[in-house]
Amino acid sequence: MIATSASISHAERVVVGVDGSEPSKQALRWGLFLALATGAELEAVTAWMLPARATATGVWPAVWDPQQDAVHVLHDTVVEVLGPQPSVPVRETVARGGAARVLLEASGDALVLVVGSRGHGGFSGLLLGSVSSACAEHAAGAVLVVHGESPPPCCSC
Repeated sequence: MIATSASISHAERVVVGVDGSEPSKQALRWGLFLALATGAELEAVTAWMLPARATATGVWPAVWDPQQDAVHVLHDTVVEVLGPQPSVPVRETVARGGAARVLLEASGDALVLVVGSRGHGGFSGLLLGSVSSACAEHAAGAVLVVHGESPPPCCSC
């Protein structure tokens, strides 16, 4: 039975970590595939934090709003990957905090959490980034870590 958008419960979600990087765009494609396959809603989640230097010194440029910047990055990435009218219900969530913590909290009762193997930070030689590694280790449910550029097995993703 396929659920309609009106009957989707909180748990009938596929949560995807999005930071605008190519691996997160690939995770979003896989998230769409899983949402289509299960009749679930897709929740694209991004996190932001003030850099440690800014919080330690109390100095921060008044012209930059990190929350608003994260909202724009998330929305632009969702539209780029899924188009202006995605084929499943999509919720965009932006939260302040560390990416792993935000994703783990958002996905606590989701069907699956989907993350790219690498994001914008870290060392390129590692097989798994710190966020994807923490999510795989600490998630309450299923986690899909997307490696490489293999597309999901559907033509609409």
